Amino acid sequence: MRAIIQRVNSAQVIVDENTVGEIQNGYLIYLGITHTDTSFTADKLIDKILKIRLFPSESKPINANISSVEGEILVISQFTLYASTKKGNRPNFMLAAKPEQAKLLYDYFVKKLDTEYEHKIASGCFGADMKVISENDGPINIIVDID
Repeated sequence: MRAIIQRVNSAQVIVDENTVGEIQNGYLIYLGITHTDTSFTADKLIDKILKIRLFPSESKPINANISSVEGEILVISQFTLYASTKKGNRPNFMLAAKPEQAKLLYDYFVKKLDTEYEHKIASGCFGADMKVISENDGPINIIVDID
């Protein structure tokens, strides 16, 4: 499982001209799922996301986790995180999980995150053509791989 965590001031996801998820002050997470991922992988990534310190504290510019700032989280499915560009000019997506497996794990990830975290969780629509609008804060973008 692979994620890009962006610290944002705000973010929203639009499907068919309707806003389906939006947040203020928190994380916009792009989530990629590969063939070998399981619920255990998702649990490890959730733990990392909730503990990673990307917000300012009184003493340091990057020292507080999302809970300490009562941040919100928006999760977007992103199979392109497993694109390979080693050969040719067209990305190869063979490492991305098949849609059936990926949807199950994506849904599990969002539901589990919602039970583990006490503040707002929003999500996009798996497999939809989504428009994501965000205001990056920092900018801070962290890539997290869980094997």
